[in-house]
Amino acid sequence: MFSKTPTKGQATAEPAAAPRRTAVASLVAEGVTIRGDFATTGDLHLDGAVEGDITVGRLTIGETGAVTGTIQAESVEVRGRISGTVSARLVRLCATAHVVGDISHAELAIDAGAHFEGRSLVLAPNAAAPALEAPASLSVAAE
Repeated sequence: MFSKTPTKGQATAEPAAAPRRTAVASLVAEGVTIRGDFATTGDLHLDGAVEGDITVGRLTIGETGAVTGTIQAESVEVRGRISGTVSARLVRLCATAHVVGDISHAELAIDAGAHFEGRSLVLAPNAAAPALEAPASLSVAAE
């Protein structure tokens, strides 16, 4: 209402904070096999195979994707195969998923048709709740 719009040739004031840049996910294509560990702070879309440990922000395993090793991520969506342990805040096993190994998670979704053979372990929240500690022994003194 009271601000002037800049005319052609006038410099504008500092723009607002730049929007967060979205990075493109790394892709391991079908037919590609990586032997060794894979780590990135970004996202990974896996249609090939990894024989080793994976540490990523977000992992998507396509229907032709396979992992033999340990996975650590913020979130994991599985349409392919995993043989090993998974540790992520959010894990989703789609209908075509085949997982053999333990899954540590805060949230787990398993679609009908998914194969999961292992243990489901709920991750403890960042701050340990005092109610989860062992109770102290009580002693009552008679007066």
